[in-house]
Amino acid sequence: MSRKSTSPRNKTVTLSDDELVRYRENLLTLSGPTTVSDIENRTIHQDTFEILDWLPREFVDVLFLDPPYNLTKAFGMIEFEQRSLEEYAEWVESWFTKLIPTLKSTASVYVCGDWRSSAAIHWVLLKTDLIIRNRITWQREKGRGARHNWKNNSEDIWFCTLSDDYTFNVDAVKLLRSVAAPYTDSNGNPKDWISTNSGNYRLTHPSNIWTDLTVPFWSMPENTPHPTQKPEKLLSKVVLASSDPDDLIFDPFLGSGTSSVVAKKLGRRYVGIELNLEYCCVAEKRLEVAEVDAAIQGYAQGVFWERNTSQEQQAARSGQKVQGATSEVRLFGERDEA
Repeated sequence: MSRKSTSPRNKTVTLSDDELVRYRENLLTLSGPTTVSDIENRTIHQDTFEILDWLPREFVDVLFLDPPYNLTKAFGMIEFEQRSLEEYAEWVESWFTKLIPTLKSTASVYVCGDWRSSAAIHWVLLKTDLIIRNRITWQREKGRGARHNWKNNSEDIWFCTLSDDYTFNVDAVKLLRSVAAPYTDSNGNPKDWISTNSGNYRLTHPSNIWTDLTVPFWSMPENTPHPTQKPEKLLSKVVLASSDPDDLIFDPFLGSGTSSVVAKKLGRRYVGIELNLEYCCVAEKRLEVAEVDAAIQGYAQGVFWERNTSQEQQAARSGQKVQGATSEVRLFGERDEA
């Protein structure tokens, strides 16, 4: 496998020929019906559509789905062809219905899509017994400009549950924001914010608009060659909100392994399926690194930070607490909302 020389500042995860051989030995291939103990904390190198009927029933706490969007795009040696909205919906439905039996009754489901595919995904979800809770829109922060259209730099994530009995840890996914207008009460005390050595902050409830994410790029240690990689911070929000420690996160379109890596860093179990060999091996390398480095860019000291926050970057690098910016600020978090 040919390797291009890169800048010393380029932290993209790559594989040497020896690593490709070594990590390939870690991969799992199914030959028939399996059990949870056989597949948990493993990367399955296989075609998801060929093994859906072999998966255990009711073993998934969080199902994270990031399927190919409805556009022509190459994923390594595999290319997805754009099709009509109706055909795309039929394709999604053909495998999505087979995943529902894998869910626990308390499970949550997150399905990613862009503007071309989101409507079809919504239509498929409406035909199931799932309860659609929300549609999250997240800002990709980058995208090509267009002369005759709006620049496309957002994507959707449909949030569903199988029942009304589900996990949502709202306090685990609050966002620490800097306070632009630090109002005080009549006695001069901060109103719902805290003054710290590193600035003024308040802890805010998570919304369905995510503007604090950074798409992985070459100078970030989580970056991989995968063309549509999701940020670890995005998966962290999903995992922390909708699961508890030791719960199982399942990703049938694993790509370069972000969902499994985040699950491992946050003390959850995982199962991932991916057809592309190189992406599987990249996932295994990232999982190995996660054993000694559990840092997640944008998430430090138990809270999510605004994008490009220097204090967060310093905390993530040094492992030191940002004075007063976490536990003290929690006292000033927003009141519970409907």
